[in-house]
Amino acid sequence: MGKQLEQISIALGGNPNSGKTTLFNSLTGARQHVGNYPGVTVEKKEGFASQNGTNVHIVDLPGTYSLTAYSQDEVVARDFLTESKNEAVVNIVDASNLERNLYLTVQLLELGVPVCLALNMVDVAESRGITIDDKKLSNLMEIPVIPTIARTGKGKEELLNKAIEMAGDAKPSRNFSISYGDDLDEALNEMETIILKSNFLIGSYPARWVGIKYLEKDELVIEKGDKINKAVSSDLIKIVESVSKHLKNTLNTYPEALISDYRYGYISSILKQGVVKRSHEENRLELSDKIDKVVTNRFLGPLIMAAIIYGLYQFVFTYSEAPVVWFENFFGWLNGLASDNMSDGLLKSLVVSGIIDGVGGVLGFVPLIMFMFFGISILEDSGYLARVAFMLDKVFAAFGLHGNSVMAFIVSGGIAGGCAVPGVMASRTLKSPREKLATLLTVPFMNCGAKLPVMALLVGAFFGKNEALMMLLITVIAWGGALLVAKLLRMTVISGPPTPFVMELPPYRLPTMRGLLTHTWERTWQYIKKAGTVILGISIILWAMMTFPGLPESDLAVFENQRNEVMEAASAEAVQELEAAADNDEAELSEAAAAVQDQLFQIDGREAEKALRHSVAGSIGTALEPVSKAAGFDWRTNIALVGGFAAKEVVVSTLGTAYSMGEVDPEETGSLGEALQKSPGWNPLVALSLILFTIFYAPCFVTVVAIAREAGSWKWAGFSMVFNTALAFGVAATVYQIGSATGFLIG
Repeated sequence: MGKQLEQISIALGGNPNSGKTTLFNSLTGARQHVGNYPGVTVEKKEGFASQNGTNVHIVDLPGTYSLTAYSQDEVVARDFLTESKNEAVVNIVDASNLERNLYLTVQLLELGVPVCLALNMVDVAESRGITIDDKKLSNLMEIPVIPTIARTGKGKEELLNKAIEMAGDAKPSRNFSISYGDDLDEALNEMETIILKSNFLIGSYPARWVGIKYLEKDELVIEKGDKINKAVSSDLIKIVESVSKHLKNTLNTYPEALISDYRYGYISSILKQGVVKRSHEENRLELSDKIDKVVTNRFLGPLIMAAIIYGLYQFVFTYSEAPVVWFENFFGWLNGLASDNMSDGLLKSLVVSGIIDGVGGVLGFVPLIMFMFFGISILEDSGYLARVAFMLDKVFAAFGLHGNSVMAFIVSGGIAGGCAVPGVMASRTLKSPREKLATLLTVPFMNCGAKLPVMALLVGAFFGKNEALMMLLITVIAWGGALLVAKLLRMTVISGPPTPFVMELPPYRLPTMRGLLTHTWERTWQYIKKAGTVILGISIILWAMMTFPGLPESDLAVFENQRNEVMEAASAEAVQELEAAADNDEAELSEAAAAVQDQLFQIDGREAEKALRHSVAGSIGTALEPVSKAAGFDWRTNIALVGGFAAKEVVVSTLGTAYSMGEVDPEETGSLGEALQKSPGWNPLVALSLILFTIFYAPCFVTVVAIAREAGSWKWAGFSMVFNTALAFGVAATVYQIGSATGFLIG
């Protein structure tokens, strides 16, 4: 037993779908933060835990199957393990898929890091008739093995205690090595001698591990070796070339394949020593496999997938309808409260039109967003989204994309409600630069959470009888457009050969209510925070652009004269009624007084519209109108779409502000959707045109920055803005012109 330490640092490593992130969340709770590793865009999660007086700093490494460093995630995981001084590495493995998961464990041991094995999802293994003798596994591999169930927290206390114990142990980690056969072992021994004699890279890595990396032709290690000592690196490469030629002639294989075979052979030899026992016959069909026979069937699978997505939209629109109305009524009440209690002027206009009607228009969709995130969390936590990726792999390959691109599309909002930024970042797992570029340029077409309020507004206002069906159609259009554009790009500016795809399907799991609610709230809170910060700021800026410079005195005098003329022409009784009504909102007007009031409202409306047109934003919108009218967009819509370049939610908030500033009837308390329905420039065809434009036009600014970072060049970020906007306008204008010529959706 080692000494008790006040603080230690441990790393969590494991395969994707092993429960690593769930365990990290269970260990750290709210004491965590997310950033990026220095110099790269791979997400870095860090957290803290306290156990028996020891503060534990925990780093959640990117999920990886290997440390061979083909992808950026693998490079980051390996570099962190070798360059950061961690007292222990907790390797999370899926107990129901032990052989595959232990491959990473072997590599960690070869790297020389102190490893503690978290045997996770033992409950899933038991449900599949698999029993694992953790004590025997620990004895055979000579490392601690702790059974855990990350989603319930079982075993986490023991795991932390073991990590703390390992950190306090003064003994160095054991020198782990396995035999790779006579040919490779002889070559490794020769390479080790050279490496140790010349002190080559051993400040960072174990000598034998360096030799293995040269045999595996690991480009990053070889490149690093060339920079440090080109002569030694060349000697090692000569040994690799010699043994490679020998293996090709004798066994018709190569070092990388032989190394992989011997690692799996080592794992198999351990598991066959009574470590794994099955209560059913070996070739039985697991429950997940039985379900997959149906849901991933080449004919039934797509139909089931379409039915599930349609059901999701039906669920969202049906059950969010009442809460959305409550939110609309709340912001309507807030609008009235501010209007009644604030003096006319710029401050009142800012609060009512800029903030309440702007930001309130976005926050009004919080219930819908929350229901959407809840439904997607069910699909994600159950394991079904991975099946969607699996089914779409062959489709993606036909359009020049990689199978791993599917998850990037889903994360970006492939079903609706995601975010393009993590979708763009997810493309880093792709090994081919061309496939990566095609992916990050097309994932912004998905219906992210920022686009969802725009879609919900237009679908609810103009396609209310078929909301779920319309949302399904929008999803199909987004996917179809993305795939066609990807095919175009792969055939032209980023052509190149495809790379193979292998995907492991996680077992189906029953989601926990706690997990679903946590995921739903985390995503909804991000949406609310964005509305309260970014959207608020942009709304205020756009309000200012829609307010200033204001009408010149000459124009104001014209409208004032028109009002005076109306009042002079009115009867004395009507004027008295209007003056009394100004102090009593509930007073009923006679027919004559109501007619006078209506004339005054029309003058006020014309003045408000002219003031809006005369503003900075109005000038921009009006200048664009000769072109935008080809797609059915008027100057108000143009203002909203210009704001949408910053964030797509701004389209809704800006429309809310624009129509609020043009609406002067104090009795008008309807929603923005109702205002659009009543506006003469709007109809279902215009709504469809705007939906199509919103799907395809330039990504929001944050996504553009993410594209620039992932692509390593602002050239491609600029390309995405120009190309996407041109494509969006072309599609929207074509549909609008055809619809106008045929009378489609105009009525």
